[in-house]
Amino acid sequence: METAERFRAAVEKRDLTALEDLFTEDVRLYSPVKFTPFEGRPMVLGLFGVLLRVFEDFRYVGGFEGAAETSADGAEAPAEVLLFRAAVDGREIHGIDLLHFDEAGRIKEFTVMVRPQSAVQALGQAVLAGLVADGLA
Repeated sequence: METAERFRAAVEKRDLTALEDLFTEDVRLYSPVKFTPFEGRPMVLGLFGVLLRVFEDFRYVGGFEGAAETSADGAEAPAEVLLFRAAVDGREIHGIDLLHFDEAGRIKEFTVMVRPQSAVQALGQAVLAGLVADGLA
């Protein structure tokens, strides 16, 4: 998918501006450390600003295309899974980004899953601190 390739390139270059046009206005991001999703393009872009600062040595290591049911409405949508590796506070993270696309190819839903538990905790603490510092939480 073209959008997934553009997304991957923007994240790997840490180019927040390039991400803006890839999300729908009402994008929802499901985080491994927060029960309710982050909603709307401004909030999701703010979160990405924090993530791009928090992740160390972030890199995508693979991907899969297909379709999957979305969380928001239960409808099946084109989707792509991007596997990544990174570190937060010296803890190695293995994770996936699950991207769901709308009819125009923009990202409408985004789910992040990471392991191990110690990395999830470190990520949660670092992201919360970043959100507070940026006035988003």
